[in-house]
Amino acid sequence: MKALIFNPDLSFGVVPDPVPSPSQVLVQVSAVSLNFGEIAYRSPDPRPGHVPGWDAAGVVVQAAADGSGPAVGARVVTFGWSGAWAELRAVDTTELALVPDEVDLALTGALPVAGVTALQAVRRLGPLQGRRVLVTGASGGVGRYAVQLAALEGAHVIASVGSPSRAEGLRELGAAEIVLGPADLTGRVYGVLDNVGGRQLAEAFYRLEDDGVIQAIGKASKEPTTIDFEESRSRSQRGRIENFNVTTPFGDDLARLVGLLSRGELDAQVGWRGPWEQALSAAEALLSRRVQGKAVLTLS
Repeated sequence: MKALIFNPDLSFGVVPDPVPSPSQVLVQVSAVSLNFGEIAYRSPDPRPGHVPGWDAAGVVVQAAADGSGPAVGARVVTFGWSGAWAELRAVDTTELALVPDEVDLALTGALPVAGVTALQAVRRLGPLQGRRVLVTGASGGVGRYAVQLAALEGAHVIASVGSPSRAEGLRELGAAEIVLGPADLTGRVYGVLDNVGGRQLAEAFYRLEDDGVIQAIGKASKEPTTIDFEESRSRSQRGRIENFNVTTPFGDDLARLVGLLSRGELDAQVGWRGPWEQALSAAEALLSRRVQGKAVLTLS
C-alpha cells in the first residue's frame, strides 16, 4: 500500500498492508491530520518502512475477529501512535468512534490527538464555571479546541497568541479576552492550558491565583522553562504546575467530540485542507505557524 513516510524527509513509499490483531479493525483511510508534535519532534533516525501518523478517519473494510467494534462499512475516526498516514490502518476497537453520515468524515480526522488532549486537559482543571482560564498557543490545533471546550464549561477564557493576526476567529470560538502572551495578562487566572512552554509557562505561573493550576501540555516554543521561585513568592500565590500527558484509550473521548461536532457545538478548526500529495507543503505551513488550527490531508 501507499504511505507517507520519513525517508528521511516526508515522502511517499510503498509498505506492506497492516495485519489486524483479533481486537483491531482494518480501515480504508480517507483523511489524516498532521500534528505539530509528530513533525517537529520526529525521530532523526526513522525506521525503514515505518508508517507515522496519529490521526485518521475512514471506513471499516474488515471487522475485528473478536467481535468487538463496528461492522464493515462503518464510518470511523481513529487514533494510534503510528500507522495513520497510509491507505489502510489497523486500529484497536477501543481507539475509535463512529461518525454519523451527516458529519464530514475528513473534519473528524482533525479530532483525535489535538481534540482529546484539549478535552482531557480541560477536564483536569476541574469545575470551570465563572473561572478565568488562560490558553497559551491558542491559535494552534490544541489551543483552538481548548478555547472552545473551556468556554463550553462556563469559563471566562483568555486566549494568548503570538500576534494579532493569529487571533482571528478566537472570539467566535468563545474567547472573552485575547492577549499577546501571558505577560500582557491583567489580573490573575485560576487555570492555564499551556501549549507553548518556555518563558510563557513561567509567566503564566506567576499569574496564578491562590491554588490555581497549570496543565503543561506542549512545548511549541522548544525553549526550556526556568522559574525564579524567589520572584514567584512575591508575584504568585500557591499555584502549581502539572505535567500533562494524554491518556488512552481514546474511544469514549472521541465519541464525545464527534457528538459535539455533529450538534454544531464544536468547530473542527481545519485551517489547511488538501490532497495528501501536498503533505510536504502542509507540514511546512504547520511548522512555520501559517496554519490556524489543524491541517487535514484527504486521500483520493
